[in-house]
Amino acid sequence: MTTPTQDPARPEMARPGEGRLAHAPADHPLVPRARVGVVLVNLGTPDATDYWSMRRYLSEFLSDKRVVDYPSWKWQPLLQLIILSRRPFKSGEAYRGIWNTEQDESPLLTITRNQTRKVAEGLAARYGDLVMVDFAMRYGNPSTDSVLKRLQAAGCERILFFPLYPQYASPTTATANDHAFRTLMRLKWQPAIRTVPAYFEQPLYIEALASSVREAYDAAETPPEVLVASYHGVPKRFLMEGDPYYCQCQKTTRLLRERLGWEEEQIQTAFQSQFGPEEWVGPATVAHVAELARQGRKHIAVVSPAFSADCVETLEEIQEEIRDAFLEAGGETFTYVPCLNDREDHVAALLAIIDNELGGWV
Repeated sequence: MTTPTQDPARPEMARPGEGRLAHAPADHPLVPRARVGVVLVNLGTPDATDYWSMRRYLSEFLSDKRVVDYPSWKWQPLLQLIILSRRPFKSGEAYRGIWNTEQDESPLLTITRNQTRKVAEGLAARYGDLVMVDFAMRYGNPSTDSVLKRLQAAGCERILFFPLYPQYASPTTATANDHAFRTLMRLKWQPAIRTVPAYFEQPLYIEALASSVREAYDAAETPPEVLVASYHGVPKRFLMEGDPYYCQCQKTTRLLRERLGWEEEQIQTAFQSQFGPEEWVGPATVAHVAELARQGRKHIAVVSPAFSADCVETLEEIQEEIRDAFLEAGGETFTYVPCLNDREDHVAALLAIIDNELGGWV
């Protein structure tokens, strides 16, 4: 007999006597069925390219102690009164040059949504509706806080939190995890949560990188003489303090070279996006490509193994600033190898990682 609280038209809800309500009385209200949540997490994106949208985004980003760990009394006046009075104009111009005008959003948001859809389709084929997939941003929207709460409200008692950074770094992976834990600190009923570790040596990820390089080389009119693997930079102090990012980047380059079957001189490692007065790990990509041109390497390619999706650092910094530095120093052809984005082999790698990390949950 169907009780008034039951609704056969809502199969996503558990009824008294089943699932989460196995021992509940017959008049207990329906609740969402128990599910497992998977959250893909990327760096973030401004909501728009105007001054105030950029300022909000940059203020959140540059106020993160994992990104800039100077004392607040010293950093915040400089940030709020000087840097953020000018930087939003320059950053807004950079974003306007790459903005997805059709969907009125950044390419990173578009690509991450596409990755999430394909991952969700792959997990649905494996587990049906047991696993629910969503994505979040560390800075900007959709926020980590809102997505975790939405998954919990939908019945996710267990959540796999997946920062889309192949190499671990405290300003990327750690701050994404920190933000998830801060949300849990405010919840009365916390879901169980797992975080996905760095996957810089995962075989399918390396194979996807190698395939993307082969395809770019096959399509190039002039074969590149050198491939520069350009990673986002970090202060050298982070390496000395125990952050493994630099070492994991070097190993990624080595594994990629071995998978391609190349000699050591055919691929080199560099680091981009440096700012501030302190010493950063190097060499700096923008200076390194110019030096390659001056050494007579007229045809190069650049790949970005640390970025899971094309963004302002790849579409604007690499394809404009770094490209220009190479050409102005005498280079002739510059080939950019796109990020793995929502390529099928990249999605297959992400699915393999998720399957492994869901062990015992599904």
